[in-house]
Amino acid sequence: MKKNAGNQTITINNIAVPPGKHAMIDLPISPLYTRTPINMPIHVVNGAKPGPCLFITSAIHGDELNGVEIIRRLLKLKLLNHLSGTLIAIPIVNIFGFIYRSRYLPDRRDLNRSFPGSKTGSMAARVADLLLEEVVSKCTHGIDLHTGAVHRSNWPQVRANLNDPHTCKLANAFGTPVLINGLHLPGSLRGAAVDRGIPTLLYEAGEALRLDEFAIHVGVRGVLNVMRELKMLKAKENAEPALRPVIAEASQWVRANEAGLFIDPMPLGEKVKEGDTLCVIANPITGEEQPITSPVAGIIIGVNHLPLVNEGEALFHIVTFKSYKSLNKVNKDLKAFEYEFLQDSDLLLSL
Repeated sequence: MKKNAGNQTITINNIAVPPGKHAMIDLPISPLYTRTPINMPIHVVNGAKPGPCLFITSAIHGDELNGVEIIRRLLKLKLLNHLSGTLIAIPIVNIFGFIYRSRYLPDRRDLNRSFPGSKTGSMAARVADLLLEEVVSKCTHGIDLHTGAVHRSNWPQVRANLNDPHTCKLANAFGTPVLINGLHLPGSLRGAAVDRGIPTLLYEAGEALRLDEFAIHVGVRGVLNVMRELKMLKAKENAEPALRPVIAEASQWVRANEAGLFIDPMPLGEKVKEGDTLCVIANPITGEEQPITSPVAGIIIGVNHLPLVNEGEALFHIVTFKSYKSLNKVNKDLKAFEYEFLQDSDLLLSL
C-alpha cells in the first residue's frame, strides 16, 4: 500500500489543488468526430489535514447511473469540509456511453475490460491509460461503483480480494450483508489499481439505466463508512455496532432451459433452498409451463427483469455460503437492511 497522499497539493491535467480546497477539473479525452470537445469531469476535495487519497469512480459503463447519483449526493455533504486526506470523485468516466445511454464506448469496447490501456491503442485503451495516469496512480485506495446490466438488477454487494487483510477490513466496513471474495476480471479498473498496490472495492447495486433509491442510499452510506475506517472522516458518536457481513463461498447463475415467457420470478434478496421453484418459463403459443428450480441453497443477489427469455439466458444469480447458519444470518441481515431503509429514507441526514 502506498504512503498517505493527503495534505499535499494534488495535480490533475496540470491543475494544482492545494490542501483545504475543492476543485472540479475537466480532463480532455477524444473529441467527437464533429470536433466537439469531450471532457471527463473530476472533483478533487483536498483536505487540510493529512490522510489517504481515495478515488471513487462511476459510470465506467455509461448506462450505470446509480453511482453517478451516489457521488452527487456524497459531494453535497458538509462532512467533507472536515476531510483528512483527499477525495477524488469521477461521477462519469465513460462520457461517451453516458451521452448515448450505452454500456460501451463508440468503438464498441468495454472500458472495464481495457485497463491498463495504452497511449497509442484503441479509444478504450487511451481512456483507460489516461484515467490510470492522471487519477488512480495518485491514490492510495479506490471504490468503483457499478450496477447490473440492462434488464438485470443486483442486490447491494461488495466484491473485493478479501484474502488481503486491509482490503477485507475496508469491505467489511462498507456494510453490505454480503461480500463476494474474488480476484478481479482481466482488464478491469479494479485489477489495474490492485496491480499498482491500491486496495480497491467494487460496489454493485441496482440495474442499468435506472435510479434505485435503496441502492443509492446503501452506496452513499457505504462510502462514508469506508472513509471513516480510513480515518478520513471522524467516527460517528454513539454509533450502533456495524453490521458484520458474511463472505459468500461461491456464486452461480441459473439459466433458462428453454425459451418463453419469464413468469413470477422470485425477488432480489430472497433466501432459497435447493429445489425451490424460482420462476416458470411459459410457452406463449401452447401455454405449457416449465418450472425453474434452484440447484443450491443461497440468496438471490441478481435477477433478470426481461419477461422474454431465450434458451440459456441468465435468470438468477445466487450466492452460497459454507453453512446454513451463515445463510440464515445473511437472510436475517437482509430483512433488517430493508426494514431500516423503509423506516427512514432520510437516514443520511444523520451521517
